[in-house]
Amino acid sequence: MMAGIGLRRLNIEDMPAAAIVHRTSFDARLPWLAGLHTAEEDRGYWSGPLFKSCEIWGAERNGKLLGVIAFRQGWIDQLYILPEAQGQGIGSALLEVAKAAHPELRLWTFKCNTEARRFYEARGFKAIEETDGSGNEEKEPDVLYGWVG
Repeated sequence: MMAGIGLRRLNIEDMPAAAIVHRTSFDARLPWLAGLHTAEEDRGYWSGPLFKSCEIWGAERNGKLLGVIAFRQGWIDQLYILPEAQGQGIGSALLEVAKAAHPELRLWTFKCNTEARRFYEARGFKAIEETDGSGNEEKEPDVLYGWVG
């Protein structure tokens, strides 16, 4: 499973590649929301507010970024794995980095993203709250998950 894959904390120069992983994975899983942001907006978000507020780690093989996680005290803000790299343990390994850093974590995921929900539930996260989506920019019903180590 993780053959040839390395984990490391990402730096500002890695943020354009992180934005690509995010957008590629997001658009593959939720194609009806594709195009919500431009590539420039994605790069700005990852290089700006997210980089300033979160610790961001990546998983790579042969210099290619395959997955990213952005987390801060008590929260996972982003976790994305390229579609072709899913099912190889990369998401679990990145999630373990965040769990090792913080004894409690919360995250939001869309209610319709059943694969993400199964992933988090299999790793000890419990659904805390569901919303109708009126509080997120996508207007998609979502679920708040929590984990306590």
